[in-house]
Amino acid sequence: MTGDQTAAAARSYPCEACGATVEYAPGTDAMHCPYCGHRQAIVPVPREVQEHPIQELASLPAKPSAAPGAANTFLCPGCGARTESDTLSVRCQFCATPLVADADATERVVPEAVVPFGLNRDAARDALRSWTSSRWFAPKSLKKVTEAESFKGSYLPHWTYDAATVSDYRGRRGEYYYETVTRTVTENGETRTVTEQVRHTRWYPASGTVSRAFDDVLVPGTGHVTAKQLDKLTPWPLDEARPYQEEYLAGFQTVRYDIEPEDGLETAKERMAEAIEDDCRSDIGGDEQRVESVDTRYFDVTFKLMLLPVWFLTYLHAGRTWQVTVNARTGEVVGERPYSVGKIVAASVAALAVIGLIVWLVARR
Repeated sequence: MTGDQTAAAARSYPCEACGATVEYAPGTDAMHCPYCGHRQAIVPVPREVQEHPIQELASLPAKPSAAPGAANTFLCPGCGARTESDTLSVRCQFCATPLVADADATERVVPEAVVPFGLNRDAARDALRSWTSSRWFAPKSLKKVTEAESFKGSYLPHWTYDAATVSDYRGRRGEYYYETVTRTVTENGETRTVTEQVRHTRWYPASGTVSRAFDDVLVPGTGHVTAKQLDKLTPWPLDEARPYQEEYLAGFQTVRYDIEPEDGLETAKERMAEAIEDDCRSDIGGDEQRVESVDTRYFDVTFKLMLLPVWFLTYLHAGRTWQVTVNARTGEVVGERPYSVGKIVAASVAALAVIGLIVWLVARR
């Protein structure tokens, strides 16, 4: 074992009926045995999801295993093999036993909550079918895609932030006024006088203070998947989160965070700033607004680490591999898809024909 690896106290869960290993059953609060079909309830922990003051970060001890690139070494209780991974949960590479690491032993910040998988593998496949069959300008053959070449269910870390804000702003308020303008125009060889109302804007200085409370501003905690891609999977039903329990991770890969909470807070503030600027514009009023400066103060800032479920699907079409991501709670699908050149050309020709017809009809008047 090298210096950047640490032994993780891996845990698995035996089936109460046959002794095999159980894993989490998506859409339930239970674990199921893939061998005998037995289900056993996940006993909820006697605590609620907590928000943590941002000041707590200063007192958290550094853990070597939490350093970027550090790997956990999972010792499988089933076959005794060692599996090295930079995840919190994984399957044994030899016997496929679901293994879950002790986050308290490896993470600087331990997950506070988890939104469990709501879609199982079959439901994810159905979401893929619906998505492929509804794509405009897609080849007809795309609708025949019924199987994903690969499925990977993963929990992805996200930070959430709460804050109360007070913002002082300076800007300008624009109010419309109109002037009557008379001018001479020549049409079809005839000269005539027309009168019209021309709009202008008169600007006035504006300043004030706005306040807003933010709840659960969501920021990805990993750079393994682009923030743009993850943002497309929103909204997440965060109200369906459970207090963190290792049982929900069994059978799925769980990515560890590589974006520190302090850095995530800066991203959260950027997202808050967009809403604050809207508040400033609303407070300025008038017909147009210009926001020139905003000075925001933050109070009662709290954070927590949440795990959100995603299916990563890969399907094969026309000799090429395409990637799709599914929100494993809501079924929202985003990803790559092929386009039919023939359909696009046909649509363009049809559009040009319609435009040509309209021009011809207008010319005949």
